[in-house]
Amino acid sequence: MDVSEIRKAFLDFFAQRQHAVLPSAAIVPDNDPTLFFVNAGMVQFKDVFTGEDKREYTRATTVQKCMRVSGKHNDLDNVGFTARHHTLFEMLGNFSFGDYFKPEAIEAAWTFLTVTMGLPADRLLVTVFDDDDEAAKIWTDLGVDPARIGRCGVKDNFWSMGPTGPCGPCTEIHWDLQDGFVLDNEPDPWGYGHDAGRYMEIWNLVFMQYERYEEDGQIKQRALPRPSVDTGMGLERLAGIKQGKKTNWDIDLLQSIIGRAGEIAGRTYGEDPDVDVALRVIADHSRAAAFLVGDGVMPDNEGRGYVLRRIMRRAIRYGVKAGIDEPFLHRTADRVIDLMGTAYPELVDRREFILKVVANEERAFRATLDRGLDLLNQEFETLVGVPEPRLDGAVVFKLHDTFGFPPDLTEIIAGERSITVDLNGYREHMEQQRRRGREAWVGSGEEAISEAYRDLQQREDSVFVGYGSTSGRSLIEVVLVGGESVAEAKAGQTAEVVFKETPFYATSGGQVGDTGTVTGDGLQGTVTGTTKPAGKTFVHAVEVVSGALRVGDTVDLQVDVDRRDDIRRNHTATHLLQAALRQVLGTHVQQKGSEVKPESLRFDFSHFDPLSDDELAQVEDLVNGQILLDVHAEVAEMSMDDAVARGAMALFGEKYGDHVRVVEIPGFSTELCGGTHCDSTGQIGLMKIVSEGGIAAGQRRIEAITGRAALAWVRDADRRDRALRALLRSSADETVARVGKLLDERKELQRQVEQLKQQLVTGGTSSGPQAQEVAGIQLLATQLDGVGGKELRGHADALLDKIGPGVVVLGATDAKGKGSLLVKVSAELASRLPASDLIRELAALAGGSGGGRPEMAQGRADPALLATALAAAPRLVEAALS
Repeated sequence: MDVSEIRKAFLDFFAQRQHAVLPSAAIVPDNDPTLFFVNAGMVQFKDVFTGEDKREYTRATTVQKCMRVSGKHNDLDNVGFTARHHTLFEMLGNFSFGDYFKPEAIEAAWTFLTVTMGLPADRLLVTVFDDDDEAAKIWTDLGVDPARIGRCGVKDNFWSMGPTGPCGPCTEIHWDLQDGFVLDNEPDPWGYGHDAGRYMEIWNLVFMQYERYEEDGQIKQRALPRPSVDTGMGLERLAGIKQGKKTNWDIDLLQSIIGRAGEIAGRTYGEDPDVDVALRVIADHSRAAAFLVGDGVMPDNEGRGYVLRRIMRRAIRYGVKAGIDEPFLHRTADRVIDLMGTAYPELVDRREFILKVVANEERAFRATLDRGLDLLNQEFETLVGVPEPRLDGAVVFKLHDTFGFPPDLTEIIAGERSITVDLNGYREHMEQQRRRGREAWVGSGEEAISEAYRDLQQREDSVFVGYGSTSGRSLIEVVLVGGESVAEAKAGQTAEVVFKETPFYATSGGQVGDTGTVTGDGLQGTVTGTTKPAGKTFVHAVEVVSGALRVGDTVDLQVDVDRRDDIRRNHTATHLLQAALRQVLGTHVQQKGSEVKPESLRFDFSHFDPLSDDELAQVEDLVNGQILLDVHAEVAEMSMDDAVARGAMALFGEKYGDHVRVVEIPGFSTELCGGTHCDSTGQIGLMKIVSEGGIAAGQRRIEAITGRAALAWVRDADRRDRALRALLRSSADETVARVGKLLDERKELQRQVEQLKQQLVTGGTSSGPQAQEVAGIQLLATQLDGVGGKELRGHADALLDKIGPGVVVLGATDAKGKGSLLVKVSAELASRLPASDLIRELAALAGGSGGGRPEMAQGRADPALLATALAAAPRLVEAALS
């Protein structure tokens, strides 16, 4: 059986046992900040197991794409060298949510392996938790020899979601490799007396039968009323067993990708062990890259994007080792899509985008590789002669941040010169960058729930009536002041209030919450914002102007209608904008974030290249074309399956249940969305794109305005244009040409100024800085003020031309008062008097450091010590030449 047949056989087996067959979740967890990547089949059911999410089914089965390259599962450096380490892999799983339990789960696993897969029972062994006599008896009742049932402790056979929450024992199924296994010095739970590395785990069955909870400061455990089952089995391992292979790399799927890599390299797998490692790395990493990009992860210098970048660049380095000297990774990724696109159709749908991202990343890395190496070599030169040389963490960070060098690559290159690397300093710089990013980031997802809202989570969901009304009467159910529940909030206080029903929309899906007023008997309050910090409970921030907010009172609620209308215009325009972008740029465009406010909209999306003026105009025309048609917006609630069948697109960062709300602009846009929208597109009035730019590798951002803000923008643009025409004394048609002419004149004046400054520095033919003879050569050492780096190099060239063969040493302070040194040496003298050697000595005297090439070198300096360094130049030159 090939991999695709095994995958299908597993799903069919459990479908026949009344399991809902569900697609794999995306690799990026949906609103789960605790996970970098989905690393097990149960992740998409996490909320189901905890009871927070209700589904129509009580049993399910999946084949889940998983990544294990972070945290305790970070085995990246082992990939390619061992028999079974991978970055991306497929996990077969079946799940019971309070339905069947141990007997059914164990029987199903045994039947699938021994009957459906036809594996010999005498090569299968199992382990159970030390105290789980129930599971052990189920296995023996199935006919498993008690001698082949091992007992393990908490480390190996007990699972928990965290310090508190669902937990329970596991039972694992192992395969006897018999020979060709790797010794791993693991304990032998069966008492056979030989290394347990002979037995490979293939299937883990987790029985969630307890709940851990905290009481009186202690963690206690109780039985769950409806225990559940979570299982996971590696498809690659099962395929290796079924196909009679010793390693995962020999199964049909991976061999096909390895074969493509071998064709590109002109090498054959199995002929050279080092080349084999390279081909295995390329095959694994091509698969991971295709899936990650397909699920919206883009190469970046931190977070998930950095994991992708590191994986891709590791593959590229190994490609070079295999003799590939051209971009290749997109070709092996294309093979992955051919092989796995049937099981994962999103790969086929996004093929063009995946291949473009992979190819661009490889080209960018190859382009920066040489520049990064140049920087490294310059830094290495500054460390020559230094005892115990160590590369500064700031340099390691710059190599990573600017040139895309992973720290491990820098370590390898530095190690070749016996130079250590300051990784702690690198991590400090990385943390500073992350901290800056966190401070600047405005997200559209859920915020962490504070302790003050724990009780609110247990309440029934708030009833939102704001789709059809912007006002209403409602009962005050909860009042919080300072995070504490109170009976009332008085004038002058700010409270967080929960109403039984509310017309106020709460911040979610990128749309900001509503504001407005709350009034009652003697009560006047201002609603300054609405959020959902505790599940689906709407919490209103209310400033009490007069009277009091009392639990149990019924009050009048009024949304700020003008503000709501502005938000609705921007939200509906966001849907139109996404559809237009996909029409103009391609279906690879996916939403990466959004912010819908009354004054503007922001839309982040996946795309590599800046949009041209023509593309922006096409997008605007498509959106405004729909506005002019005044198309009625159709809103309906339906099942998730029906929504998908209808072609609805999901919004970034949102969770969806089995029933969803679909907003459709017929013939143009269909999206899942819980936000508020215009009744028809004509209510938007006008959409104007005001900015477009890149925010990360492969990600762009558009900011746009609609309605009243768009009208104000047009008026301001007209006012500026009229003011500019008045200043230039030109007509509208002449303005651009007139400004261009002025800029040309300014450029010419700047050129003349630079020319005059050069003449002043060099002194024309007679005056200016004078050279002196030192050790038979001409040396000119002088200080210049208000001169930057590029200008300083130009002066050095001019001065060296003036004095003829010799040495020029310049000290300078720039416009910001920073000091620098530069040494320029004639080509014929560079071997005897390298500029890189001279700059190190001069910079040391000036309290700085420097490096460079034999003919030209630069360094940093303390401005107060420049004169000291320049005065020492003759002595240092004479010493070097004597």
